[in-house]
Amino acid sequence: MPADPTPAPAPDEEQAVLVLRLAAPLQSWGERSAFNRRDTPPQPTKSGVVGLLAAAAGRPREADITDLVGLRLGVRIDQPGTLLRDYHTVSDYRGRPLPQAGVNAKGLQKPTSPAKDTHVTHRYYLQDAVFVAAVQGPAGLIATLAEAIRRPAFPLALGRRSCVPTQPIALGEVRDATLEDVLAEEPWQAGKVARAAYRRRAERGPVPFSPQRIDLAATFDDPSGDDTLQDVPRSFAPRERGFSTRRIRHAWLNVPTGLESPTTTAEPVAAAGGHDPFALLGW
Repeated sequence: MPADPTPAPAPDEEQAVLVLRLAAPLQSWGERSAFNRRDTPPQPTKSGVVGLLAAAAGRPREADITDLVGLRLGVRIDQPGTLLRDYHTVSDYRGRPLPQAGVNAKGLQKPTSPAKDTHVTHRYYLQDAVFVAAVQGPAGLIATLAEAIRRPAFPLALGRRSCVPTQPIALGEVRDATLEDVLAEEPWQAGKVARAAYRRRAERGPVPFSPQRIDLAATFDDPSGDDTLQDVPRSFAPRERGFSTRRIRHAWLNVPTGLESPTTTAEPVAAAGGHDPFALLGW
C-alpha cells in the first residue's frame, strides 16, 4: 500500500486550522468515474478540497500542489443530503452513428459497429448537503489560503464546475486549536429545514433530549487510521493526473447546535460574505 502522503508536522512548526462550509443545492465529488458514469462519494474528497484551495489561490493545473496535499483534512457531515441521478443521452445532431474510442490509421475515430445512435450516461450528485471541512497546516500557508478563499482568483466549485457553493465558505478566522477540537466546537451548519426538523424532534420525541448539541459523523486524516481512501491528487495537470492513498479515522462529534431552546431555529454564526444567489433558498 502506498505511504500516507500527509506528513506529520515538525514539532516546532506553528500550526493553524482553516474551517470551510461546503454547501450548495448540488455537489459532486469525483471518486470512481468512468466514461459513461460519474459517481460521487457521500462526502468531499481530499482531491476536491485541495482543488478548491488551489483554485482560490490562483494556481494553474500544472502547478506544484505538494504543500496543499500535505495539509491534514477533517470533514464533518452536518447535513448528508440525498443522492440524485442525472440521466443523459448523447447523439450526433447530424443524425450520424456515434464514433467509438478507437481510431483508424489516419487518426480518425472509427464508427460504432453495429451502429449506435444514442449513448446513455449517468451523473450523480449530492443534493441539499452541508459539510464542514477543516484543513490544518503551517500557520503562514493557512493564513494565505484563508485570504484566498475570501478573494478567490478562479471560480470555486464543490467538485464539478456546475456545483457553485453558497456563501460564506470560510467560517470565521483561522484557529490555533487542534483539528479535532475545531470540528467539535464549530456550531452546526445545517440549513433551516434540517434545523427546524431537529427542533420538532426535541419537542415531540418520545425521549426528551437537549437541543443544544447534536452528534455528527466526521472523518480525519490519521496515519494510524483503520480505513483508507484513494483520493490524494498527485497533480491536476491533464496528462499527469493520478491519485495515491491516505489513511483515515472515522469519529462521532458532539457539536453545539446553536439552538438555545426547542423553539429556537437561529442560524449558526458565520463569517460575513458577499452576494449569495442561493440565500432565498434557505441556504
